[in-house]
Amino acid sequence: MNTTSRAPAARRLPPEERERTILDGAIALARENGLDTLTVRAVAARVGVTPALVAHYRPVMDAFVAEVFGTIVATERDEVIAAFTPAGGLRASLQQLVETLLDDSRDDVALIWVQAWSQGVRNEPLGERVRSEMDLWQSRLEEVISGAAAADPDDSADPPFAAWMLLAMVDGMSAHSLVKWAPRDRADLARRTVAAVLDRPSADPTSEDRS
Repeated sequence: MNTTSRAPAARRLPPEERERTILDGAIALARENGLDTLTVRAVAARVGVTPALVAHYRPVMDAFVAEVFGTIVATERDEVIAAFTPAGGLRASLQQLVETLLDDSRDDVALIWVQAWSQGVRNEPLGERVRSEMDLWQSRLEEVISGAAAADPDDSADPPFAAWMLLAMVDGMSAHSLVKWAPRDRADLARRTVAAVLDRPSADPTSEDRS
């Protein structure tokens, strides 16, 4: 009698479900190890299918990398913007938003951004998606800053300028944190950054009253 055992064949899934499984596997792989680990073989191994099946559903790897990047950063943007509330005033709300984006629990997404900026130089679908996602961050921040400023009698800001300044600082500091180069007090950095983009910055708490 032949007692040789065989591994069970992979369960057949409807095309839509299989496609979603491949995308979810690629997203998890990128978040754990970065965009540069996304290859047909790596995604196939992660999902437990053949490389040919991955290539069937995503025949252009550059476009697939762009899709994975866009899905990850759009999810983070939606989460951060949804949690934004102007209830505490413009200054406090912006400070909370900056602190949220600088939290080291988001280093996985920071790595995704840094690698996308680098790889997007030669991967045109990725470069196009990077530009689109940055534009969306800019416009969404402008919207929430405008709404918060309109409801705040004490503080105001120029929304386009404030959004650009906040994004530039967050992007730079997030990249720095990946190599462990960052201020020890991120909350203080957030306060100073927010003060810099408001039309009525707060007085420097370290200054001495010489009157």
